[in-house]
Amino acid sequence: MIALKITNVKQFMGKLLSSGDFDAFLTEEASISTYNTFLIDGHQNREFYSSEEWDDKEIRPYDFSTWKQIRPICHSLIKGTKTPSAFKFILHLMPDYIASILKEGDTGITPQQIKAFVLTVKYDGTVLTLITGTAFHTFIMDKSVDILWDNAIKRFLDKRGIGFEEL
Repeated sequence: MIALKITNVKQFMGKLLSSGDFDAFLTEEASISTYNTFLIDGHQNREFYSSEEWDDKEIRPYDFSTWKQIRPICHSLIKGTKTPSAFKFILHLMPDYIASILKEGDTGITPQQIKAFVLTVKYDGTVLTLITGTAFHTFIMDKSVDILWDNAIKRFLDKRGIGFEEL
C-alpha cells in the first residue's frame, strides 16, 4: 500500500472525469461533498434486475458498476465554479486485468486469490491523494503482490502524464 499526492489536481480531475483513462475500474463507492454530500453505492442493485438479467454476465458482468457508468454522474456533481469541499472514490481494477498485473512478478499468487486491486481517490479540500490496496480472499503474508499493484499504478500515472509525489 502506498499513498501518492497528485501534483496537478485540475489535470488529474480532467483525466478522471472527462476521459476514458480510468474506465478499466469498477466503482465500489463515490462520495462527493458540495452543497450536499452525495453518496453512491456502486454495488449493483438486485431488485432492479429480473432474475434472468441478474444471472446474465453480458448484462451484469460485475458486482459493481463500472467507473464509465458512474463517471458522468460524478462529473455533473463536481463541475461548476466552486470546488467540492471533499470527495472520495473507491475504485477496483476490473478482474479482467488482474492476471496482467501478476505477470509482472513471480509471486505464485493466482488471480483467483485476489479479491480486488483497490485505488482510493481522496480529496480533502486542498490535497488529492491516491491510496493503493490489495484485497485477498484469504489472508496472505506475501506482500509482493501489493508491490506489483503499487508499481502498476505508478506506471499507469506516468503513462498518462499525471504527476505525483510519494508520501
